[in-house]
Amino acid sequence: MPESHEALEQERRHLGESRAALRRMRDHAASLEGHGAGADRVSTEHLKQVLHRRMKSLEDDPTVPLFFGRLDYDARLGADNDERLYVGRRHVTGESGGDPLVIDWRAPMSLPFYRAKPGDPMRVRLRRRFGFQSGELTAFEDEELAEQQTARHSEILEAEIERPRTGPMRDIVATIQPDQDVIVRADLSHSLCIQGAPGTGKTAVGLHRAAYLLYAHRDQLSRSGVQVIGPNDNFLSYIGDVLPALGEIDATQATVSSLVSTATGFTITGTDPVPAALIKGDARMAEVIKRAVWGHLVEATGPLVVPRGAHQWRVAAYLANEMVDELRRRGVRYAAGRTMLPQRLAHQVLIRMEAAGDSPDDRVQNTVARSKPVKTYADELWPAVDPAKLILRLLTDAEFLAGAADGLLDAAEQQLILMAKPARTPKSAKWTLADLALIDEAADQLNRTPSLGHVIIDEAQDLSAMQLRAIGRRATTGSVTVLGDLAQATTPWATRSWQESLTHLGHPEAEISELVEGFRVPGSVIEFAARLLPQIAPALTPPRSVRRSRGDLELLQTDDPDGTVIKSVVAAAAREGTVGVIVPDATIPRLRDLLEQAGIRYDLLGDVPPDFETRVDLVPATVAKGLEFDHVVVFEPEGIVAAEPDRVTGLRRLYVCLTRAVTSLAVVHAEPLPAELTD
Repeated sequence: MPESHEALEQERRHLGESRAALRRMRDHAASLEGHGAGADRVSTEHLKQVLHRRMKSLEDDPTVPLFFGRLDYDARLGADNDERLYVGRRHVTGESGGDPLVIDWRAPMSLPFYRAKPGDPMRVRLRRRFGFQSGELTAFEDEELAEQQTARHSEILEAEIERPRTGPMRDIVATIQPDQDVIVRADLSHSLCIQGAPGTGKTAVGLHRAAYLLYAHRDQLSRSGVQVIGPNDNFLSYIGDVLPALGEIDATQATVSSLVSTATGFTITGTDPVPAALIKGDARMAEVIKRAVWGHLVEATGPLVVPRGAHQWRVAAYLANEMVDELRRRGVRYAAGRTMLPQRLAHQVLIRMEAAGDSPDDRVQNTVARSKPVKTYADELWPAVDPAKLILRLLTDAEFLAGAADGLLDAAEQQLILMAKPARTPKSAKWTLADLALIDEAADQLNRTPSLGHVIIDEAQDLSAMQLRAIGRRATTGSVTVLGDLAQATTPWATRSWQESLTHLGHPEAEISELVEGFRVPGSVIEFAARLLPQIAPALTPPRSVRRSRGDLELLQTDDPDGTVIKSVVAAAAREGTVGVIVPDATIPRLRDLLEQAGIRYDLLGDVPPDFETRVDLVPATVAKGLEFDHVVVFEPEGIVAAEPDRVTGLRRLYVCLTRAVTSLAVVHAEPLPAELTD
């Protein structure tokens, strides 16, 4: 239609004007960067960092549309004015004094784009969605919100949700759904826990929540910080481009391993047998460590004697013990109490000096506190403790462990966590992840861990109580967003309930909500995988796909598994999008040989994060969690199940692997499928 063609050309002109305006904004920032200087060196460096961030946030990717929606506010519906706003990933300023050409998706005026509906238009007459191809505007759809009685299906929205991926995860600002938007825009003071089935977008929601909070609470969070914690480095590489694409570069990313390694200064070089890891990860270890730390305090048996001039000043032992008890009752950290005790002792000396007619001041008290008699006496009562040495002693000295664990761990449990080959020093020890979480716990007993403003934890169902405590220490004065799926819990120490996890995190008040509508996993795939839920998570609501496309599901039982898996990979690679070949870990060498013999280029996901330059990824089953591919080939499901220590964990691992597909899933097997899938 001529009118539609003219409207499309008009929108294309607006896109061109917006890109030109963004270039002007970046050129202006660059001109400031050229002669940015503060009053001193520190101010100059700060200004340079601010301008660098500004330049990064204004980078334009021509393959990504500057805006994806339009809102026509109407005064007849309660708006202040009739005005037209374009919604995009960042704010784009027009000419000086003019209206903005694009408003940020996080701005309050953008809210109706995500939540307005027939019957509740939120002062908006028309909502327009734009279709793009390689950054070029190709189509649009309109919703007359004031007139429409029922919500209409959006083909542009559906096409964007189902668009094949290339490379790592991308943002979902154009497709955020109303229930997701409620989570994204929740206030910073609110801690949230999102139980999300596969394909419900919980990871994307968490990342967009980080972007929203950095926008809405910029000043506060620029000081206190935002951190995203994921399950492994592959996952962090996969999600690493999302926040920068939204103009946010200040949020940090970590795994639990990197978090405790950085904090303790030790590298993980060992692994624990499951029984030992279960005990080390148990919340009871926190009390064991607390006892071990504070058990170093020694009761005074003799007085403190401080010679000064011709006098000797004495502080009775009972007074010294009272000081130690008073500091304990105040709840100070161990190291803080150790620092405060010499001053308390010195103050008692000053009281005696004043009683004798002297007039000492604060300088005298500080001198007395630093004197050798006071420092020696205080050190005897309140000895120095090193967190790594303490944990090494707990794990190597059976008598010391027994004293700290009395009534908490039985003799068999204590024996399980003692090192088979005791190390002589912390540097020579082969520390495990569970060990470093214990050292981190001990360090917090000594000195309070600094808190961030907000922490987002993905795949949180797999964390032990002690790992959750380590993360929670980084959010004691901030809030958390916890993301996960109990049906995908695959560690022996995985949580049994979200309320239990939140308690260990130190945020039992967090609101728990559930996402069950799947936007990414097609119906045929999610229904097939959901056959496992009665065995792995019977209390959860079965997920449902809201996509009209059912997707492709093939179950290929064969006497030639090697040939069939290669045929399936070739067929998947012939289609648009990414391909994930998910296999039991033990079969990785065999599949590598098969792919190389077939001349198929691939990346192996594992210890080294991929660069996402190939379309085919070979994925060990234990690495698949959190990833997503347009086409998935799962090889030998029963082998994936059998590789885990128990069947329920194995079925959960299989559930993870089956739900990585966005468009098609091919299951190749020579062994029979697990009975739980065929019942």
